Amino acid sequence: MNEIGADSGKSGRRRGRRGGGAAGKLRASAAAIEQLAWTIPVNNDSPTEPLDEEGINAVHEGAMRILEEIGIEFLNEEARLVLKDAGCDVDPNSANVRMDRAFVLEQVAKAPSTFDITPRNPDHRVTIGGKHMAFVNVSSPPNCSDLDRGRRTGDRESFRDLVKLTQYFNCIHLAGGYPVEPLDLHPSIRHLDCVYDKLTLTDKVCHGYSLGKERVEDVMEMVRIAGGLSHEQFDARPRMFTNINSTSPLKHDYPMLDGAMRLARRGQMVSVTPFTLSGAMAPVTLAGAIAQQTAEGLAAIVLLQCVRAGAPVVYGSFTSNVDMKSGAPAFGTPEYMRATQMSGQMARHYGLPMRASNACAANSPDAQAAWESAFSLWACVSGQANLVYHAAGWLEGGLCASYEKFVLDCETLQQMIHYMRPISTTPDDIAIDAIREVGPGGHFFGVEHTQQRYKTAFYHPFVSDWRNFESWQEGGAPQGPDHANRIWKQILKEFEAPAIDEGIDEELQAFVARRKEEGGAPTDF
Repeated sequence: MNEIGADSGKSGRRRGRRGGGAAGKLRASAAAIEQLAWTIPVNNDSPTEPLDEEGINAVHEGAMRILEEIGIEFLNEEARLVLKDAGCDVDPNSANVRMDRAFVLEQVAKAPSTFDITPRNPDHRVTIGGKHMAFVNVSSPPNCSDLDRGRRTGDRESFRDLVKLTQYFNCIHLAGGYPVEPLDLHPSIRHLDCVYDKLTLTDKVCHGYSLGKERVEDVMEMVRIAGGLSHEQFDARPRMFTNINSTSPLKHDYPMLDGAMRLARRGQMVSVTPFTLSGAMAPVTLAGAIAQQTAEGLAAIVLLQCVRAGAPVVYGSFTSNVDMKSGAPAFGTPEYMRATQMSGQMARHYGLPMRASNACAANSPDAQAAWESAFSLWACVSGQANLVYHAAGWLEGGLCASYEKFVLDCETLQQMIHYMRPISTTPDDIAIDAIREVGPGGHFFGVEHTQQRYKTAFYHPFVSDWRNFESWQEGGAPQGPDHANRIWKQILKEFEAPAIDEGIDEELQAFVARRKEEGGAPTDF
């Protein structure tokens, strides 16, 4: 069955033209850059595996002992009741829950190893798991920056800018959490305006924060409306996703568990990602940190499988180390790379998709940002992560979203996607006739084999400057961030929102207005 026909609950007027669209391209005559076509890359390389079989079993044994002997605190009474009913050992005098390893493995085995998430534009469907890789924009920093305006607290205008970049770049597959927190919007209604913007400025898979009943229920309803879906169609397959973090060490808090259970009941994806900084919230040894990460992650995955067997979940990794001199988080370190690769091994051990991150601790889009992000991204690729959070725009250990870094990261992502293309070895690719034609001491520039392929043979960067020194100097000697600054400005100038049915847009606006009138989500102020 054609999915567009199956899922479209409404028809009629449409507004806007396809800006990112199915292929994510602007009109050819106005394109800010030449970019790769939309694709979900497949990573067919063998993963880097620091642990041998004995090491995997040792980390697994450590995680099982934590779950059986020490336990995890679930600061949510409903979650504890679900686990108690399932046979877990729930301490009546505390929030501590212990789980038998056989039970843990039985529940984890119910989770799918691969699944699709389908947004309102089914051409932007994303496969999670297997050898697939998908990239998510930077999410949740309170600040943003660009070369013109400097560093500033997030606002809705900047939020919308970064959402537009998320839609534009084909190498960004999912619209994750707020690319910057719009602090000019009151927390009680922020989610309504932000999700409306995400659902109308993009047509990619949408994230919802797992922060309490009202926010989660509102986002699910808005995603359902935007897709023109009935409640049954929404519940039938993944349409959106969330991420929850444990409060390391050994705790899961109330609102994230509440939201995760609500999404799981309706068949929506939950990534469970302990934030285990080695030396601070986890043991200083990588093996100990990964064992703790695994225990915390599996504990919540078990809960979600008890809520709905087969609920789509992801094993999340965010283990790095701290600077032991200052206590500050560090990213892109050798320890971060190894922890990510080890996490990939553990995710595959349990048959689960794996999430990691493209992170750095740099304070500007400089050389430090480039090498730390390159190392982080390479850890994701070599560790066979399936979902890469913060893939574009992250600075300051997650405290700032940079417009220029967003563009620079997308250049790196595109190169990784190009790198993962399969290598063809047909007789035409081996090119014996061309080699014979050129012979000893010749060159291949003019032969027909080259002439037929030179336009598409190699990757074409959109940021790298390959002019010689004299030409570069005459052009003002621009640095990488200068090129990125020019590019994001051109993208925003030319941006066109993807089409949406006018009736659906009106229904979304009416829902937002009604929920605002009702007060949105409760806050402490």
